[in-house]
Amino acid sequence: MTSSPSYSDDRLAAIMPRLHTVVRDSLPRPEKGRVRRLLGVIVHATLSNVRVGEICHLVDPTTKSKVMAEVIGLVDDLAVLTPIGDLAGLSSQTEVVPTGEELRIPVGPGLLGRVVNALGNPQDGKPWTAGGIDTFYPVGAPPPSPLARKLIVDPIQLGLRVVDGLLTCARGQRIGIFGGPGTGKSTLLANIVRGTDADVVVVALIGERGREVREFIDRQIDPESRRRTIVVAATSDRPAMERVKAAYVATTIAEFFRDRGNHVLLLMDSLTRFARAQREIGLAAGEPATRRGFPPSLFAELPRLLERSGPLERGSITGIYTVLVEGDITLDPVAEEVQAILDGHFMLSNELAERNHFPAVDVLRSRSRLMDAVTSPEQRADAARIRTLLARHAEVELLVRVGEYRQGSDTVADEAIARIDRIDAFLRQPSGEQVTLQETRQRMRELVR
Repeated sequence: MTSSPSYSDDRLAAIMPRLHTVVRDSLPRPEKGRVRRLLGVIVHATLSNVRVGEICHLVDPTTKSKVMAEVIGLVDDLAVLTPIGDLAGLSSQTEVVPTGEELRIPVGPGLLGRVVNALGNPQDGKPWTAGGIDTFYPVGAPPPSPLARKLIVDPIQLGLRVVDGLLTCARGQRIGIFGGPGTGKSTLLANIVRGTDADVVVVALIGERGREVREFIDRQIDPESRRRTIVVAATSDRPAMERVKAAYVATTIAEFFRDRGNHVLLLMDSLTRFARAQREIGLAAGEPATRRGFPPSLFAELPRLLERSGPLERGSITGIYTVLVEGDITLDPVAEEVQAILDGHFMLSNELAERNHFPAVDVLRSRSRLMDAVTSPEQRADAARIRTLLARHAEVELLVRVGEYRQGSDTVADEAIARIDRIDAFLRQPSGEQVTLQETRQRMRELVR
């Protein structure tokens, strides 16, 4: 009598994703289809009984190429698909094989410290560790019910004085960082990764340059922060669908750790590149260009993506999303829409960045809508006083520079001029300097009182 083979935990963890694929492929499937048209990033195929959101495989019998694709629409008797991968090697003989299910990714504690692609697979070529994968989560999950959300009552530490002191964020809040090129968005995110007190950090790098991914991981994140961080990367050379899916995959990973009771910080850089990839897909599929060239599907996808963050009874997802803004924000439909959906915004200033003032957060133009819910009356009073002094100094700054201001004509202006250097030193923070919420509050009291 022979005994059955035994498998170590490491081997089971390594073969679990492959086992899921084998089981899925063994299930009965709908009838195969064939490619009828392939143009840009869109594939039209003859398929029956497929659903929008279903995953199919494009298999070429000649070159043996196999590409994953998702059904995004139905036109007459044809299914409209967009590939999650490169179309090279496909032809008019390519078969379309439905899978009967939506995109799912492997999730588990083994994701911590790893870098994955838009399909949730490791990019470093290493297998999953023992106990690394618990289950598979659907990427297209709906947002939680409004009544399932816990009330927001606790602040989250981000490690930046200007934010923790004057723009305090809450666990489960969603914040947008708006700024032009060169205002320090990526450096700001790296400082937040190092300084936050969140249990798990998920970083989505969407449409970044290839070199910036490695620099962000190896140079801007310290080893201790790296152990609790998961990076989802889809660089600018990847197909549009991969860049879109990277945002959903990062959100799905954050949801897994939230469901385990963790407080998760989700950082997405950037939402603008997500919107541009969604526009590329929508226009290629035949959607009309409505608001400044963006299709209607984008403005339906944005709230579905952003509303998945937030607090639940056992855990929370705090979302921070960067938005590239050039010029007036009201002329950018993506920035305007995102600002209306989120719970606050940090405006980065080109003028501050040019003066080497980092973080280049313009306090007077920035707001945290939930600050009052998670801070004490004393902190709110101190923050309001600093804002008042900043606003009054901005009003008289030109007069002071040209020597036209007379001391004693305005007591608030006199105080603002006397304290502006100390306030400026409080708002500046070198990269890598970490401060706690308590240290920030203590320094604010000393500054104001």
